[in-house]
Amino acid sequence: MLLEPILPPWVAVAEAFGDPPEAALLPAEEAVVARAATRRRLAFTTARHCARLAMGRLGLPPAAILPGARGAPGWPPGVTGSITHTTGYRAAALSREALAVGVDAEPHGPLPAGVLARIATAAEAAALRRLPPGTHWDRMLFSAKESVYKAWFPLTGRQLGFHQAEIFFEPDTRSFSVGFLVPAPEVDAAGPAGFRGRFAVGRGLLATAVAVPGERTRHAVLTSANRAR
Repeated sequence: MLLEPILPPWVAVAEAFGDPPEAALLPAEEAVVARAATRRRLAFTTARHCARLAMGRLGLPPAAILPGARGAPGWPPGVTGSITHTTGYRAAALSREALAVGVDAEPHGPLPAGVLARIATAAEAAALRRLPPGTHWDRMLFSAKESVYKAWFPLTGRQLGFHQAEIFFEPDTRSFSVGFLVPAPEVDAAGPAGFRGRFAVGRGLLATAVAVPGERTRHAVLTSANRAR
């Protein structure tokens, strides 16, 4: 597992390191990729297969997941989630307790030349240079920004540029903090004023995840923390 260990228990995760033969599309989804190349079709199909496995873990019946605004997956009412796919890996993360979920997986290798300069602020670039060797932190930053965007967009309905959020990694806890450099409207008491995320590396891949808890989940977490004091 790559994503499941870095997401809270109130997020259902299904992952596939390949394209299982039983993965299939529902009719409405077939129309979306009717003319797609084989590679795109396989990724789309297995990602939807993972999403339906995660739905089952939430006690939900299978449903078609069709692209909505900006290509974001359209989830059943009361569900939020995120899909990712890269070479050799597909995954879906869904929750009935989260305000938003964002996940991303990438090959664990350096970004192409020039990409880091286009996605990182000066503060982020300086912070990356201070991180311990052995991890391709430039690619990790790209992945984290993808995860953050996937959580941000359903909450706000707005685009988020690479330079409109700053992400800083904490290797000891395998986590990262996110601060927004643009106004972040309050969705509820928590709002998206800042996110926290986690990351993982394994099997030649890296993954990042953000899960923004809903009010009931936040209350349960705070109650548990207070009891532990």
